[in-house]
Amino acid sequence: MALGPAGPKRTLAQADDANEFEGFVRSQRDGLVRFLQRRTRSADDAEDLAQESLTRLIRYRGYAPDTWSGLLYRIAVNALHDRGRRAASRFDALHVSLDEETVELAASEPSHEQRTASEQELAALQRALLRLPDRCRQIYLLNRIEGMSYTEIAEHCGISVKAVEKHISRALRLLRERLGAYHTEVRP
Repeated sequence: MALGPAGPKRTLAQADDANEFEGFVRSQRDGLVRFLQRRTRSADDAEDLAQESLTRLIRYRGYAPDTWSGLLYRIAVNALHDRGRRAASRFDALHVSLDEETVELAASEPSHEQRTASEQELAALQRALLRLPDRCRQIYLLNRIEGMSYTEIAEHCGISVKAVEKHISRALRLLRERLGAYHTEVRP
């Protein structure tokens, strides 16, 4: 073949073969995409597989034209199976798309603002607890933290159940007052 400014010269037979192959590809593309859409999850996947199949078919353009259709669909099925094997090995079913249409993913951890607010509330609660009278704080913590009943606290501290009730009531009232003021300062 002689090389000229436009590249290798094609013979008339080669040009006819190329035109016949291009015509075949054009005539088969839409049917191939529909065939693949019935077997894939999305139209985009079907389009990609069709393009891949048609690209692979180029290797066989020298074969007899009556074999192209069978080859094309065999190539498409093989490409579909290859993609399925790759997807399975990469756990594609567990893949979450981060496209704009996707709803925001819920974080497993609280946001920075939530953590900061929780830390501030915990600090306020700690300050309020430390400001309780000693006996009142001790009885309140035995009940709320240690999970002791009023009767158990009374026996543990050597006081009556009625006295335990008064200490718990006083602790709750003081905490409500002190933490209530905190909540009105923090939240508008």
